[in-house]
Amino acid sequence: MTLKLENVTKRYGNHTAVDNLTLHIPEKEMFGFLGGNGAGKTTTFRMILGLLEVSEGNISWNGEAIGYDKSHLIGYLPEERGLYPKLKVRDQVVYLGKLRGMRKQDVLKELDYWLDRFHVPAYLDKKVEELSKGNQQKIQFISAVIHQPKLLILDEPFSGLDPVNVEMLKQAVLELKERGTSIVFSSHQMDHVEEMCENLCILQKGKPVVQGELKEIKRSFGKKNLIIHADMDLDFFQDYPDVVRYKKTMAGCELQIEDEEASQKIFSELQGRGFVRKFELEEPSLNDIFIEKVGASYE
Repeated sequence: MTLKLENVTKRYGNHTAVDNLTLHIPEKEMFGFLGGNGAGKTTTFRMILGLLEVSEGNISWNGEAIGYDKSHLIGYLPEERGLYPKLKVRDQVVYLGKLRGMRKQDVLKELDYWLDRFHVPAYLDKKVEELSKGNQQKIQFISAVIHQPKLLILDEPFSGLDPVNVEMLKQAVLELKERGTSIVFSSHQMDHVEEMCENLCILQKGKPVVQGELKEIKRSFGKKNLIIHADMDLDFFQDYPDVVRYKKTMAGCELQIEDEEASQKIFSELQGRGFVRKFELEEPSLNDIFIEKVGASYE
């Protein structure tokens, strides 16, 4: 079931929130959406879900429009969390499961599984407002996946979570992917997208500035990162040919260089100058690519 967005545009008066966006998101894959605040990520998600109408273009899933008749196949974790604070976790999730056509006993079976998975079985009969923010987020996530959706849309799923809970949620998302769910998620943390996604799209002001397979994006970027730890002054690399960026570190320096060949010249330059403890060539990070394409650091 491929999700397709073809020439999708969303306008509010004179403001264009999403501008001629075309994406093909393959089945059973994790697709990353990046972009600063106001880039158009949430607007795109809401159009996919049919919560907003497109101004132009077409969105289809497996060749068909997405309507209410597909809601039992789709899960959505919105960035603005929306649980009923006075309801107990059990009642909240049963209610949402029934809305998706599930029977109560099936909801409770799934709910038990997920509460155990997140190490919070005691929360079954707690009110949502009694839980910490992080644990409310776990319940919100469970609500989005309780009906075992085929397509899952996660808007900033890791925001506000401590590292332990981020890891727990990440593993849960990867498990769903292995089970065959297609997942589209946005994140402020590029390392999450880098770690989990095969394909991605970086939006800026509603337009895709980078999109495609992560490996291919990195390869075609050309530039590489070079980490050097050495017992000598490396400041002469600041104005060295083929060095795009120089950053001094406690142990040496980090360079961004034009291409792999430049690393050989730099390695030769170090000969006879002193002891080199580390000389490591790395692919550019997503953040490097974002800075280059958008002109600002993402964070």
